[in-house]
Amino acid sequence: MIFLRLYSTSSKQWMSRQAKDPYCKLAKSNQYRARSAFKLLQINQKYRLIRRNDVVVDCGAAPGGWTQVAAELTSEKGLVIGIDLLPVDPIPNAHLIKGNFMRIKTQNAIRDILDGRQVDLVCSDMAPSFSGNHTADHARSMELCESALTFAQKVLQPGGSFVAKFLMGGTEFEFKRKLKTIFAKDTNQ
Repeated sequence: MIFLRLYSTSSKQWMSRQAKDPYCKLAKSNQYRARSAFKLLQINQKYRLIRRNDVVVDCGAAPGGWTQVAAELTSEKGLVIGIDLLPVDPIPNAHLIKGNFMRIKTQNAIRDILDGRQVDLVCSDMAPSFSGNHTADHARSMELCESALTFAQKVLQPGGSFVAKFLMGGTEFEFKRKLKTIFAKDTNQ
C-alpha cells in the first residue's frame, strides 16, 4: 500500500518560502532548530540580555531555537529552562519541561529546577493554537504574554529582563503600557 500526503496550496507556499528564506538556510547551517534563533541573537547583540552564567526561562520553547541560543550564551555554569506543550529534543546545558506553562504545576516544576535562584531573563515565544479568527487568536496570544509576565514578576531578580513575542491585534498597547510601569527600559522591537 502506498500513502501519499497531499499538501494544501498554503502549505506548499509556506514550504517554498521556507526553502528560499536565508535565515532558514542559515539556521540549518548553524544547526539551530529554528530561524527564530537569529531574532534572539539579534536582540541579545543589541541589548545584552543574556550573559555567561545567567539564569534564563524560555516559555514556549519548541522547537528549541531560543533555548539553544540561551544555553550557548549562558555557558555550562548558567541555567536555562525551556518549557513547551510540545516535546523538545534534548539541548546541551538546558533543562526541558513538557507541560502547559499556564498551569501552576508546570510553574512549580520550573521553581523546583530554579531551587531558589532568581532569573535574569524570562522570554516568551508562546503562541496559541491558531483558530483562524484573528481577534480570538490575538486575545489568546495576549493571555499567554500576561501569564509569562506574571510569572516573570515573581522570579526575576532586580534588573532582570522580559522578552515576549505576541500577535498584534489592538490590545497589545495596554500590555506595553503595563510593561513600562514595571520595567525601567522599553525596547519595543
